[in-house]
Amino acid sequence: MTDAWTWVVDHGALWLPYVYFAVDIVLRLVSLIIVPRNRRPGSAIAWLLAIMVLPLIGFPLYLLLGKARLPRARREKQQVVNRLMRVRAQNIPDSELDEDVPSWMQSAVRLNRELGAFPLTGNNSADLEIDYETSIAAMAADVRSAREHVHVLFYIMGLDETTEDFFAALAERADAGVTVRVLYDHWGALSHGPQYRAMRRMLDAHGIEHFPMNPIQPIRDGAFQRPDLRNHRKMVIVDGEIGWMGSQNLIASHYDKPANIRRGLHWQETMARFRGPIVSELNLLFATDWYYESEQMLPEETVVRRSPDTSGTYECQLVPSGPGFVSENNLALFNQLFYSATRRIVAVSPYFVPDESMLAALVTAARRGVEVELFVSEIGDQFLVFHAQRSYYSVLLEAGVKIWLYRAPTILHAKHVTIDDSVAVIGSSNMDIRSFLLQMECSLMIGGTDAMEKMRSVEGTYRSRSRELTLEEWTQRPRTMQVLDNLCRLASAVV
Repeated sequence: MTDAWTWVVDHGALWLPYVYFAVDIVLRLVSLIIVPRNRRPGSAIAWLLAIMVLPLIGFPLYLLLGKARLPRARREKQQVVNRLMRVRAQNIPDSELDEDVPSWMQSAVRLNRELGAFPLTGNNSADLEIDYETSIAAMAADVRSAREHVHVLFYIMGLDETTEDFFAALAERADAGVTVRVLYDHWGALSHGPQYRAMRRMLDAHGIEHFPMNPIQPIRDGAFQRPDLRNHRKMVIVDGEIGWMGSQNLIASHYDKPANIRRGLHWQETMARFRGPIVSELNLLFATDWYYESEQMLPEETVVRRSPDTSGTYECQLVPSGPGFVSENNLALFNQLFYSATRRIVAVSPYFVPDESMLAALVTAARRGVEVELFVSEIGDQFLVFHAQRSYYSVLLEAGVKIWLYRAPTILHAKHVTIDDSVAVIGSSNMDIRSFLLQMECSLMIGGTDAMEKMRSVEGTYRSRSRELTLEEWTQRPRTMQVLDNLCRLASAVV
């Protein structure tokens, strides 16, 4: 044995190249079999290219990040919840749509119900808030009105000067005997270390039950788990009567990052405050996430209640999405609405990296005469995504899409869509591949004339703070920027 080992060591320069060559060939061949399986062609090609160029690096990365699957225990819970939700949905009829809504709206309602099992609810009201600190103050005021329970879920949460009053409100109600439950994404909150630790200390000090969502535990259930599957939802529900949801995280508008502060960056958001039956549906979605992380199944009768306020006139339907669902719910909804539009589409998205189907839907809409507007930021906070989304501007501009660049140094982080004068969708979902495949998102479809007027007012404000990007300007950008954008587009497909 010693002689054999001595020979191996002494002749390493002779046999190592052959081993490397054999492993290289095996990894390339295996990747051709497993990578394209049940994967978008663009994503498969990007992964294969990465593996073919550097097999010993690309293949392990594929094993690490190549499958958008939740941990096994979470998948089993998701299946249980999905079955319960579908049984519940069978016994709850959809609210009747107004007679003047277009025929395709009923089709959208059926699609959403099939995807997420949430019914269309009527008699809701909603208000929009686009001022960052005002929305946090309003949520804190609603928390202070709580009598029974407060449910809070945010992708990013941290205790700082901007959010301290909100956390003080949670503490006050918890000390008064109100049940307060808090969920936050593990990586989203952990990435803001000092604020994250301060938040946990305060929650613990007041006996508030809280859990990190999708905790980063690479080895779970006896197998490696993808670490970048995140819960990206943002919700606050008070007594099942008041519900907030939208794009805003619970942290200062510069995210407490020194680099952002030096650049003068601030985030612009849109949040919606709801009253009416839709709040119970939001509460039910929170209860499912609470079950996944805490193992506690909240009784449906305590979560879903008859709303005391049914004076509103909006029809609302919740559409959850994420890797726990078979279909890409948010992508399916967006595409269905884009193809249904006859007059106007306005899309606001901070990270716009569409797949082929969404890009085709928007380009087709523009070419058939629909007025299409896309709002994005003039500058970006994420290098790869920012340059990847810029690679789509040429084809959009050539098709007649108007692109509005929200002026620096503000990052437009709002996420909403309006179609004709019929329906709006607001929530946490970006129009990028991460939101379609890897992140748990919450979108809400709203119908109602008054709701559309409020959305148009927000769009008008954003338009006044933006400048239009023209095709002439875009074609004159430096050649190096074109190359960089296209390279980032290719890299962004590796999901």
